Amino acid sequence: MGKISPVTGRYVYVNVDNIEYKVYFEENGQGIPLVCQHTAGCDSRQWRGLLEDANITKEFRVIAYDLPRHGKSDPPHDVEWWKDEYKLRTEFYIQFVRNFCEALELENPIFMGSSFGGNAALQLALEYPDYFRATIPVEAADHTPGFYQELWHHPHTHGGEVCASGVWGLMAPQSPERDRRLTWWYYSQGAPGVFKGDLYFYSVDHDLRGKLHQIDTNKCPVYLLTGEYDYLSTPEDSKRTADQIPGANFIEMKDIGHFPMSENHEVFGKYLEEVLQDILLREKSLA
Repeated sequence: MGKISPVTGRYVYVNVDNIEYKVYFEENGQGIPLVCQHTAGCDSRQWRGLLEDANITKEFRVIAYDLPRHGKSDPPHDVEWWKDEYKLRTEFYIQFVRNFCEALELENPIFMGSSFGGNAALQLALEYPDYFRATIPVEAADHTPGFYQELWHHPHTHGGEVCASGVWGLMAPQSPERDRRLTWWYYSQGAPGVFKGDLYFYSVDHDLRGKLHQIDTNKCPVYLLTGEYDYLSTPEDSKRTADQIPGANFIEMKDIGHFPMSENHEVFGKYLEEVLQDILLREKSLA
């Protein structure tokens, strides 16, 4: 019999503003829910290393979903979505995450997102500190302007190749070529306009300048993780962000870039284990 992965995939129906979304997610493990958001223009395949990491899944129920329009999650079926340009907005994004978690009946989950997902993690810590056990913003900052560009969806370019090649230089040269190539491969398969639409949130709608001090880390601890090779949300950007959040933690990850979970899970997993253990120890000390 062939080797079978312990990861299972299912669909769940999530309602946001009276519109129903059929959302694909994969999961593995048991214990505290750890909900994972992929990067802009990509999908949950980025979390495959984490989903099969026995060191983490023995204590955490890892759940990785595809945002609507990404991967195996369709656009909404009951609206004419093709008539409007896709622009991901903050209000929808954070409400979707909350409703997705509630649809799965998760109790005080940890939320971890990377890049535009990391920015969402900051938003969620601000808006829902009583619901999330902790948030882990990966490659995130308070404000990340300049990347909402026409080139990501233009008739003179091949969208898949442009998006994929655009992210290639964001990965660390030390990361295994096999995994960097897979990250490139995932990005080459995004639907037209999706990467650009995601970057609307990343570079235009997301702006927490002047608000970070309102995040209550006594209720919702925040751990920012950023790779030293990331030039979109640089370590300096993430540290500046963490310094404005009372009680937040910042860790610069060595030898890794903007897509740590898919370009080099072995390195990323070690940093993540330390953060997750710190969350467990903190809860024990407060018990």
